[in-house]
Amino acid sequence: MVRTKSVYSEPDEKDGVRVLVTRYWPRGVKKEAQDHWIRDLGPAPALIKKWKAGAIAWAEFTRAYGDEFKKDPRKRELLAELKSIVKTARKDVTILCTCKEDEPCHRKLLREMLGR
Repeated sequence: MVRTKSVYSEPDEKDGVRVLVTRYWPRGVKKEAQDHWIRDLGPAPALIKKWKAGAIAWAEFTRAYGDEFKKDPRKRELLAELKSIVKTARKDVTILCTCKEDEPCHRKLLREMLGR
């Protein structure tokens, strides 16, 4: 099972393999708090800035984030790496980022991409 969660939430044994998907290291989080860090699965800095500033709606963010995968072969390779982690894990996988709220967040979009 693939879960999503804020990296600031308490780690839980149900998390299984913890994968951080943010471009920048979260403040106050120890390196041991996750098993993998795939930084370039985070949205482009300009895109996340627009979203956080309220300059674009969630639908526009979703489209633009998806376009990043269409245009950037490296991003597709990293998604394949995440899929491999999920496939080979003998336990659940939890996708982490710094968003405190669960919706909306790019980690949910990544979970959807894994299902395709």
